[in-house]
Amino acid sequence: MVNLKRPEALAAMREAGKIVAEVLALLEEHLRPGITTAELDRLAEDWIRRRGATPSFLGYPPDSPRPFPASICASVNEELVHGIPGDRVLEEGDLITVDVGAFYHGYHGDAARTYAVGAISQDARRLLAVTKGALEAGIAQSRVGKRLGDVSSAVQRHIESQGFYLTHHYSGHGIGANLHEAPQVLNYGHAGHGIPLQSGMTFCIEPMVLVGTSRTRVLSDHWTVVSADGSLTAHFEDTVAIMDGTPEIFTRLK
Repeated sequence: MVNLKRPEALAAMREAGKIVAEVLALLEEHLRPGITTAELDRLAEDWIRRRGATPSFLGYPPDSPRPFPASICASVNEELVHGIPGDRVLEEGDLITVDVGAFYHGYHGDAARTYAVGAISQDARRLLAVTKGALEAGIAQSRVGKRLGDVSSAVQRHIESQGFYLTHHYSGHGIGANLHEAPQVLNYGHAGHGIPLQSGMTFCIEPMVLVGTSRTRVLSDHWTVVSADGSLTAHFEDTVAIMDGTPEIFTRLK
């Protein structure tokens, strides 16, 4: 667990998160029909390195026979998470989830957003609103005196109350000197259960929402996770720190 009472650790986590937020803002500006996911990946890597950081995802995990081959995850429409950037051309009406990680002075930041490419359907707009709302519901529970189950339960209630689905196979995570640390931050659970939240904890809350089913499958690239029925998906994520008051969100621009 990160010791945020160390000024250098807090400063590095804040800067890593800021870099991630900058990349997300940059990519949102460039989203348009006709751009490829590989172009988005190049834009992101260039910005991360110019800021003195390195992409958290590139080559992750290092001991894997199939480490992730890009700097961002770019997941389109039915692709829930871990989409590999390539020659796919974005089209009017697509949804694209961009997941970005940056490693700066020994610490990671990690966040994801699902964006509309041009005009999208009313159902797709509702999916985005519900997924973002689930993230906000989890963040609202991220306070000293709460338990991890309060965060998970809030996310689950928000998603399921709107008639959408969530997967039990992928979750949020602790973050700090390692991209993925304890605790596992589930998107489902029971309020009042789980570990107590303490000042200085840092973790990623990341609702992953599906329109038609909770079932997923992994494509032959061994990374890309898609909805089993091909229906739309969305994914929002932030790096959050438990403080002695309101939580601090490292991966949003002030």
